[in-house]
Amino acid sequence: MSTVRASRKIERAGVNALRALLEDHEHIVQEIDGGNDHGEDMIVNFTRAGKRTPYWIAIQVKSGKKYKRVNGYAIPVEDHFDDWRQSRIPILGVVYDMKKRELFWVNLTEQLRAVSDSPGWVQIANTSPLNSETVEEFYAEVATYAGDARMRIRAATEGEALTEAVRARQGLDPLTAPNPMYEGLADFALQYEEQIENVRRNLFRSLPVLMLVAVMIWAWPYQIRFVEGSSGMSPVLWVSNLYAFMLFMALTVFFEFRAGRIPIETGKWLWMIAVNFFWLPIMDSDGDRGWWGTFWIWAGIIVPSFGLKLLLLTFVGFAVDRKRKQRESSI
Repeated sequence: MSTVRASRKIERAGVNALRALLEDHEHIVQEIDGGNDHGEDMIVNFTRAGKRTPYWIAIQVKSGKKYKRVNGYAIPVEDHFDDWRQSRIPILGVVYDMKKRELFWVNLTEQLRAVSDSPGWVQIANTSPLNSETVEEFYAEVATYAGDARMRIRAATEGEALTEAVRARQGLDPLTAPNPMYEGLADFALQYEEQIENVRRNLFRSLPVLMLVAVMIWAWPYQIRFVEGSSGMSPVLWVSNLYAFMLFMALTVFFEFRAGRIPIETGKWLWMIAVNFFWLPIMDSDGDRGWWGTFWIWAGIIVPSFGLKLLLLTFVGFAVDRKRKQRESSI
């Protein structure tokens, strides 16, 4: 038969005394099961005039001589430093002096948020008793702190509020709580944040090019069929020549945008050429309208030929002017 630990009686003495005090004053106490104890023994919802308030706290209770000090008491921090200081509800420490049968308390969250490293122990002064005479003052002080720190919990039911209080005790904020599926990707994104931002900006700028490429792929078989019905020349060569010119114009627009310039005229011509030539499969899907098909076949030869030369002359000229100005300004 299993035996009961000798220290259990001492541990329970403090929990029982504190629970009895709080429940005598109508506060709602939820003890935390030992298997889920991560540095606190109970969660408490303060009440006023028989009604729940939005103020919840978690309490770590200690009993026994080893927590007694010359001028008071002390609560060991151990590995709870980050949990207690990051909690979204106040974590309190309470020591029960079994000889005096008295409780003493301290706001652990408040104390630990004032330091950057764990102090090992948090001191509790003899002047911080928790009893029937001081419980109202205790409530007022903790509620004021929770209110100032925006540590309120509002929920429709007591069960929902308790669930949220447990999450808050663990430092889980719905706005910041981790999603394990994406934490690794988030770390990667933060590590290469600048590079990813550059990729994002370039993708945004390249959207028109990507959309044009998608339309080209979709229209390819229709363009081939149009040429086959209107001319005896190679449809692949004709369509490839037209597509290469439009893609060259689109890339010119993209890199101008990337440089911070807006090539309005080039954009207009690209839009006009693309609309007219992509309209062909709709107007004449089989390319058998005689002069209509022949006209657009010749247009598809002439426009890319002269358009490419004009594009090169124009933008090479712009680049020469920029370089000339740079040289003049550096002299």
